[in-house]
Amino acid sequence: MSSTVTVRPAKGAGGIGMFSIIVGIVLIVAGAVVWVVVSQTLADEQITVSEDASFLAGDEVDGPFSAYAQAEVINEHALEASGGMTYAELDQEDPTRATVMNASFLRASLFTSVVAFGVCALVIGLGLMFLLIGIALRKLAGGPSVAVDTPHAAAPAGSAGHTTTGEAPVRQPAGAHTADRPAATPPAAAPSPGRSTGTPTTGGTTAGTTSAEATGPGSETTQHPTHRADERPDDTRP
Repeated sequence: MSSTVTVRPAKGAGGIGMFSIIVGIVLIVAGAVVWVVVSQTLADEQITVSEDASFLAGDEVDGPFSAYAQAEVINEHALEASGGMTYAELDQEDPTRATVMNASFLRASLFTSVVAFGVCALVIGLGLMFLLIGIALRKLAGGPSVAVDTPHAAAPAGSAGHTTTGEAPVRQPAGAHTADRPAATPPAAAPSPGRSTGTPTTGGTTAGTTSAEATGPGSETTQHPTHRADERPDDTRP
């Protein structure tokens, strides 16, 4: 046998899905707007990656990769001017100290723009994830109810008090229905071989008694004579 289970959409899933979609759209828009603002701000500075850069040489600085490339070039030029020493290692009276300081400020600004681009990319990715989750929840909430047939688990064979078609017979617990059963009648005692089974008569005699001893198929039957109670064998008379 089987039963039918109806699966219905969870309540509130549609509202949560709509909220997730709205949050995703807001995050995507905010991330894209900030990306554009940072890129436009860098482009207004009209910075070009140096020709001796390891990559993106001659490219306009308006994105995360070009800004990182220019920051690395500035660091190399500052170290060459200071003889390989950083701003903190230079003497306060050293004339190259101001050059190294300006290079450090430019590098920090470029690295800040790189971090801003990274945060924008993270926000846009989270927005996409929330958007997809919201769409999935809305679809689940708007789906129809589904009826599923679930079979019942079969009872184990031989369980007490249960029967299973085509299985082993039912086992009854010990002591069950004992009172309904009739008491067993003990069997009658069989006569011992060789002893007389006749009926005693008046005068102490046993009438018509014989004792048969069979030792097997075709064996002979030995008859023992009966004696009166007041008779004695010949060898015992005085």
